[in-house]
Amino acid sequence: MSSIKKIIVVGSGIAALSFAKTISENCQVIMMTKKQFSSSNSMLAQGGIAAAFSAQDSVQQHVQDTLAAGCDHNDDKTVQEMLRLGKHLVKELVAEGCPFDHNEAGLPQLGKEGAHTTERILHAGGDQTGKALVQFLKSQLGSHIHLYEYHHVMDLLVHEGKCTGVVWKDEKGQVHTMTADAVVLSTGGCGYLYETNTNDPSVTGDGLMLAYRAGAQLVDLEFVQFHPTLLTIAGKAVGLVSEAVRGEGAYLEDETGRRIMEGIHPQKDLAPRDIVARAIFHEQQAGHHIYLNIHDIPYFSTRFPVIYAMCLRAGIDMVSGRLPVSPGMHFLMGGIKVNEHGETTVQSLFAIGEAACTGLHGANRLASNSLLEGLVLGNKAARRIEHMSNRQKAIPSFPLQEVWSVPNISEAQLRNWMTVYAGIVRDEKGLQTLLDKLERVSFQPINVKNITNKQIELSNQWALAICLAKSALLRTESRGGHYRMDYPNRDDDLWRGKQIVHEKGHVHIMENERIGAKWNVYS
Repeated sequence: MSSIKKIIVVGSGIAALSFAKTISENCQVIMMTKKQFSSSNSMLAQGGIAAAFSAQDSVQQHVQDTLAAGCDHNDDKTVQEMLRLGKHLVKELVAEGCPFDHNEAGLPQLGKEGAHTTERILHAGGDQTGKALVQFLKSQLGSHIHLYEYHHVMDLLVHEGKCTGVVWKDEKGQVHTMTADAVVLSTGGCGYLYETNTNDPSVTGDGLMLAYRAGAQLVDLEFVQFHPTLLTIAGKAVGLVSEAVRGEGAYLEDETGRRIMEGIHPQKDLAPRDIVARAIFHEQQAGHHIYLNIHDIPYFSTRFPVIYAMCLRAGIDMVSGRLPVSPGMHFLMGGIKVNEHGETTVQSLFAIGEAACTGLHGANRLASNSLLEGLVLGNKAARRIEHMSNRQKAIPSFPLQEVWSVPNISEAQLRNWMTVYAGIVRDEKGLQTLLDKLERVSFQPINVKNITNKQIELSNQWALAICLAKSALLRTESRGGHYRMDYPNRDDDLWRGKQIVHEKGHVHIMENERIGAKWNVYS
């Protein structure tokens, strides 16, 4: 029997690339992505990657900021371990020559973003950190990493409770299977469930539903982060304006010049994202137009070249220094439940990056912790798989799911319902209306050989929307990215340490003793 392990990685963002960079040459890695290699949220990441890099900062302070943003829903031990390893991995990247922006002393230039108490955001190309990181990591991959574009993974192979491979469609629509010793899902979140979002169009929740159908647990789906500042022209979002812009001195104001974050939070415009997004939402509901005033930022076009170019293309008068903004879906704090190594509840199935729920982010992610999480969890999953034993016996062939049930609904209609009823502000009536609408949708049976990629995505989005709506309806409190108008306060007596879990067609509430527990990993 060969000693070479065969690993399938689904996705091509920073978590997948961190995994591929770390994994031993004794492993053959097949990296599949349903679109182009560059079709990932990682490529779009502007702000940077957070790490306690400077001598004036500490991992413990980064931990405290992460816990504060996460609203006491974080796995404290995971936070401490991931941020400590994250600092080490970022220092490694710097030493290896990753092209971070530098200050006059030749050290990485550190920015500040919302809910951080100090400057700790490393950035590259001004506002092109994700792209720079992805390209740098890709350049370091060995010959044991094989990348395949336009390979749309539509299902997982599971035998006796163990994930044994994938079912995928090629560019011509042909269905194939491939077996492996382990499968790693690095497919991102579900931004395209919503009309206004910051995500790549390929991010449709596929990985979450692949895992769910295979028997894995999904948790914390109600915790959705809406980024406060998407450049918005005539009601249509045209792109993200990084939080780093507010970190450099920009502020939010209405049409009269009134600063809307005054009196809302001690950190004002750099409050946690959920707070800023809701403040903008409420102002807009009251009839105000909201702008990001960048007048006080010198050399804006140099510090933020991509955002500057986007504004020019959108016809913004840059002399005025006012960018029209609105909130939009940005990040899913929940996802596929994993342990600290990225292992799901299904043997040999891993999830990393935004697709996974590690407990790092809690109920609301701290800015620029997402690239860090991808870097760390990709590394840890690779180390874990290296120490796994090889598959001991051949996997028997078994029939595929021949017929898929595709919902008779357009993606546009589904996204509209999610935006209206499960957006920044929710209530029981709206969520129940959403569930009723989703569950009344009819289906058409389509043979697996004839189903299109769009229909696969739509089936996954519809099923995930139902899970998300059920979670949001069940959690009768407001915490982080989940805000209920009918339950506007946190309810620690009822909900602290509780997670809503979806598994094998059932929904249950689980008490997670690691949430809110205090650990000292420094002793």
